Amino acid sequence: MSSSPSIKKELTGYIVRDVFSSLGLSISILADTYFIAFAVGPIGLAALNIDLPIFNLFNGLGLMLGIGGATIFSINKVRHPEKSQQIFTEVLTFAILLGLIIMISGLIFIRPLLHLLGANHETMAPALTYLRIILIGSPLFIINNLVLSFIRNDSNPHLTMIATLSQSLFVIVFDYILMFPLHMGMLGAALATICSPLVSLLILTRHRHHPERLLTLKKLDLNLKPTFTAIHLGFPSFLTEMSTGVSIFVFNLVILHLAGNYAVAAYGIIANILIVGLSLFNGVAVGVQPIVSREFGKRHFANVRTSLRIGLASAFGIAVCLYLVLILFKQPIIALFNHEQNQLLVKYASAGIPLIFISFFFSSLNIVNNLFMTAIAQPRLSFFVAIMRGYIVLISSVLILASLFGLTGVWFSVPLTEVLILIVGGLISHSLLNDLTA
Repeated sequence: MSSSPSIKKELTGYIVRDVFSSLGLSISILADTYFIAFAVGPIGLAALNIDLPIFNLFNGLGLMLGIGGATIFSINKVRHPEKSQQIFTEVLTFAILLGLIIMISGLIFIRPLLHLLGANHETMAPALTYLRIILIGSPLFIINNLVLSFIRNDSNPHLTMIATLSQSLFVIVFDYILMFPLHMGMLGAALATICSPLVSLLILTRHRHHPERLLTLKKLDLNLKPTFTAIHLGFPSFLTEMSTGVSIFVFNLVILHLAGNYAVAAYGIIANILIVGLSLFNGVAVGVQPIVSREFGKRHFANVRTSLRIGLASAFGIAVCLYLVLILFKQPIIALFNHEQNQLLVKYASAGIPLIFISFFFSSLNIVNNLFMTAIAQPRLSFFVAIMRGYIVLISSVLILASLFGLTGVWFSVPLTEVLILIVGGLISHSLLNDLTA
């Protein structure tokens, strides 16, 4: 059976909307980094980088529950709509409780947490100011990611795009107002960031007027099995997101040991650009996921194959464009985040950018491959690839290469990891596709 032309058109619409959503979110991340670098300086930038893994935790938990629950939602949408409706209520309730537990625990143990993340006598104060506010908003970040996933899978990617772009615009505007006219520094940046998911959630309430809406809140059933199934399916997405946080944490400690706070600040620039690229590739992947899950549920396997192929090509095209921009405009990009014109920061960032971003050519394909496995209900394989990519191979690579080649080894560890994972993940996806069409 050949794939339907309408599928290609629909898939393109999903990918374009989700990439634009990710682009908007990425711009807000870069704006936050720029304003902190400008208003607080390299130590503020280093402090922000120390706090970043906590963001990955919030986003990862939201994606785990959102992608996992939305996959169940999409697979059952046609044949068992009542199951699709119930899963949203149960997963949302669990997300609210989880967010509150994380908020309370984080605030109680905030200083030990920051010491664990690598804060020292220079970075502790700004990192503490920022993280205390962000922890208060932890339920909002988790819920926003969850609701975005469900509404995207409920045939309304246009609204999720508007919500994401609006929250990004809000962060940029209020970052500027709070940090410059009001001179609130790290506190202002944190306050702007914590309000952004509220903006998104308010816009997402418009989904209740969507003519094709299936999503609705039902009476809560204290059956936790669907929620555990959602966690099982979405756990690889959590691992993929958290791998960014874990890598930032490990890199911060290794770089701090090798070269000090200014090298960490340079890595802060690189890490934020890296997050931008990965979020764009993830935008392609989450655009592909609803179509793959739905067509898999209908057993239209030719459409599943077509969706994966288009997703891989789209992500790789974005990777090529990003790498060319970073190489051609390396110095202006560094200068943008180096208002004090610190030469150590320039030295470290200039050396790292051409090396570490080679990884984009491979991570673009890995992210789409990994979410494809989740979309066709193969969480164990996705889990294996995510563990290898974000933890075992990456941490081993950075520790070994750093000990052999210093900072150059740190930069090279990322592309090496992505190459090795592409070989493993590519073979698994190829095998899955052959099984579907056999």
